[in-house]
Parts: sequence; C-alpha cells; structure tokens
Amino acid sequence: MGARRRAVVSEPTEQGLFPAEHRALRELHAMANQLASHWTRLGGRLGGAPGEALDAGAGAARELLGELAGRTAAHGLHGFPAAQGVGGRLAGVRNLAGDLVLERNQALRAAVLDVAHVTTLLAYLSALADRRGDAVLAAWHRRWEARLREAEEHVMATVVAMAEDPADAVEPASPSPAGRAGHGLASAIGTLGEAIDGSVVGRAARRAR
Repeated sequence: MGARRRAVVSEPTEQGLFPAEHRALRELHAMANQLASHWTRLGGRLGGAPGEALDAGAGAARELLGELAGRTAAHGLHGFPAAQGVGGRLAGVRNLAGDLVLERNQALRAAVLDVAHVTTLLAYLSALADRRGDAVLAAWHRRWEARLREAEEHVMATVVAMAEDPADAVEPASPSPAGRAGHGLASAIGTLGEAIDGSVVGRAARRAR
C-alpha cells in the first residue's frame, strides 16, 4: 500500500503538476501575499531608507503574484481567495502582535525571514519543475528567486546601516501609542531578565548547570 501511494504522489496529476508542486505553489501564493502585505505596512511604519527598501520588495512580491496567477491558472490552481487569504491572515497576525513589541532594528531583521521563506520556496519549486521536465516554469521560478534575493540583500544592507544611529535603531518599530506601549512592556521584561541574570538566584542557576 505504501509503495503504491509513493508511486502515485511521485507522478504528475491531471493538472500536470506533482502533488508536492501543487502544494508548494499554493504556499507560494500565500507567502508572497504575506510578504507584500507585511513589508508594505512595516515600510510605512519605519520610513526612510528601510521603508524604501521594504516598499520596493513589496512591489516585487505583488508583481510575482500577478505573474503567478497566470502560471498556476493554466494548471487549474488559483491563489485567490483561499491561498492569498491565508497569507493575508498571517500578515494580519504578524502586524497586530509581532511588530508592536519590537525595536526598529528587530522588526527589520525579522522581516528578512519573510523573503527568505519565499526565495527558499522558489528554489524548491524550480527543482520540482526541473524534475518534471518543465524547463520554462523552472526558469521562471529561478528568475523570481534571483529578483527577490536582490530585495533581501537590499533590506539586509539597511539593517546594517542602522548601526550608524544606535539610538534610532532601538526606537519602537511602530510609532503608534500601542506600538510604544508594547515596546515599553518588552523593554521592561528584558530589564527584569537582566536583573534576574545578575542576581544571586541567576548566579546560582548558572553554577548548577
């Protein structure tokens, strides 16, 4: 039974894709949508060079989504509303919770993970398309992987540039009252942790390891 199932999932379906490829393409719809949404919001919050880098990357992700819709529709796979809706919900949770308790440098460094997820997924998809003998789709995946890696490098460069102004780097990622309150809470928790580490209890815990 197991061998027969492996044979089935290792062959293209009626849509002309491997089952693994079908799932990964749906994930690409979701994660590219998350990237575009999160980077647009964070870019507006951070402004300046970081905001410009994030906005450019978000624009590239939206272009990817536009082309992806045509590529996958040919195989009967549609990214809207289900797959892109998942990406939108993920981005919403991230925007409401994650960025509100982070410093500017932390939020920007964390945002790099969004694009790293997408570029890794594109590399995986290009390998799947190559295995299926679809050189055109494989080349498309590689082209977008290269373009989004450029966006990743651009954002990483702005992260490093934040070291030029250490005081600004630790400002709240969100200038809103909620962002400042969340950042204040996170800072208080960090201060408490430092105090515990330097206390008699902390020293005893380290000796007991």
